[in-house]
Amino acid sequence: MENNTLVQESNKKRTQKAVKIAIAKGDGIGPEIMAATLDILKAAGAKIEPEFIDLGEQVYLSGNTAGINKESWEIIKRNKLILKAPITTPQGKGYKSLNVTLRKSLGLYANVRPVSSFHPFVKTHFPTMDVVIIRENEEDLYAGIEHQQTQDVVQCLKLITRPGCERIVRYAFEYAKAYGRKKVTCMVKDNIMKLTDGLFHQVFKEISLEYPKIKSESQIIDIGSAKLAANPENYDVVVTSNLYGDIISDIAAEIAGSVGLAGSANIGTNVAMFEAIHGSAPDIAGQQIANPSGLINAAVLMLAHIGQLEIADKVKNALLTTIEDGYHTSDIYQPKMSEKKVSTQEFANEVISRLGKTPQNLTKSKLIEGSGSMKTVEYRRKKSKKELVGVDAFIDWTGTDPNEIGDALSKINAYNLKLKMITNRGVKVYPNGLEETYCTDHWRCRFVASNSDIQKTIPSYNPIDHEQIIALLSKLNGKGFDVIKTENLYEFDGKRGFSLGQGE
Repeated sequence: MENNTLVQESNKKRTQKAVKIAIAKGDGIGPEIMAATLDILKAAGAKIEPEFIDLGEQVYLSGNTAGINKESWEIIKRNKLILKAPITTPQGKGYKSLNVTLRKSLGLYANVRPVSSFHPFVKTHFPTMDVVIIRENEEDLYAGIEHQQTQDVVQCLKLITRPGCERIVRYAFEYAKAYGRKKVTCMVKDNIMKLTDGLFHQVFKEISLEYPKIKSESQIIDIGSAKLAANPENYDVVVTSNLYGDIISDIAAEIAGSVGLAGSANIGTNVAMFEAIHGSAPDIAGQQIANPSGLINAAVLMLAHIGQLEIADKVKNALLTTIEDGYHTSDIYQPKMSEKKVSTQEFANEVISRLGKTPQNLTKSKLIEGSGSMKTVEYRRKKSKKELVGVDAFIDWTGTDPNEIGDALSKINAYNLKLKMITNRGVKVYPNGLEETYCTDHWRCRFVASNSDIQKTIPSYNPIDHEQIIALLSKLNGKGFDVIKTENLYEFDGKRGFSLGQGE
């Protein structure tokens, strides 16, 4: 076991001197809101030393397909802290998202997005909303592993790992404990994705037992999202996987009043990155009308992370007081509620003028009273018995009758392997499929050992070896079948490690 803190012990020692931060001004409105944010941090007495880095649109367009140059990587590796404004990824040229690249390359496994309402100063139907979305940041569909397999079918691999699940779930409970949160809600879709989301859910149930003082609950992501949108006051901390977290964190931010107000932290073992959750908004760039609050809130999270809690509270309370006093940028301006519509820099100046003040109606920031103490547990792989019991051969076949391909493959009873079933887009179409099922040119053909008992309600499979699969593939090729990929079928400690077909 090793100790790790959101307010790291090593950083507490560093707060007596300026902490070097890699600063990315970003694209679109990024330079405007970054300038405003840095002015506030300087006026508040934040002990930071900015080192500016180049990344984003102009780096992409210079011919660097990664969107970040070597010098910027070196500064990030040296400082291990990043404050980043939104960036633009050029469209239509196949560029990978730099945000995803940064999160995954730097091991920023936890995305933390606190969302609270600013009622009545910012329009919302949920005046008491105060939710933290904790999103796994490296895995899931955002691994970006995609292939076109046939003329009609493309795939995206959903990767969920036990170490990734354990790390993010434990982080959520540790965060709740450190900041006095009472409940952690897990959102998954394991009624459909029983293996991937099922693993996330299982790990959540296991780790929740270690935190008996914190209430835990699980919800299916679709109804959970609907309930969050309808009654966010019923939620405290929500933990979920990458794609779901991306979606529901934006939902939470929007129903709180505006996506433009929320900041986020991306936390790794050695590096942390802080950013607003909104985009670069190139349509309003250069007009000084953007709201810098999202990046200011990200900077508050950064200050808390490096141990400058008093400064973090000072900035946050000045921001809340400015909003409370009615000095609003155009996105949240209300004629009957606002005192004055202000520009980006004017908003920053109003925040600066209120440093040291606290809000009278909005909830005062009290990070200084939180322990911030968090722990991580090093992942230890448990040994399990792994047995190869079959293979799914995916075949590109342009016919439309499942019985035709099924009967042909059933005759290939060689190398002690036999056809068990065929699915198309996950639905069993052979044997005994329904003629109403629409089929495309992508056929999953499952072969298992000839002596397996597949007639049972819960089939039992006998082990096979890799040579049998190689020989089968050779024979399929000889018969003219276009095998586009295979997936080996395994059992782990006697438990099936692969999904059944719909209707199987």
